Amino acid sequence: MPLTKKNVIFPVSVFETADTKEDLEDWLLAQNPEFIKKMRKAKKDDMQGKGKDWKTLKTELCLK
Repeated sequence: MPLTKKNVIFPVSVFETADTKEDLEDWLLAQNPEFIKKMRKAKKDDMQGKGKDWKTLKTELCLK
């Protein structure tokens, strides 16, 4: 499927408070319902003891 360009409209207040490109990316993620849903599930799983520790994740993802 080809990628399509889309315009994103940021509120002026976001630009006034964002110091970096990463701040803008964080704001975009915070507006994404699917991302929020995944983060809520991850938090729920963690609170129920279903989370994984950093060492295990690093091993599973082949990170150093």
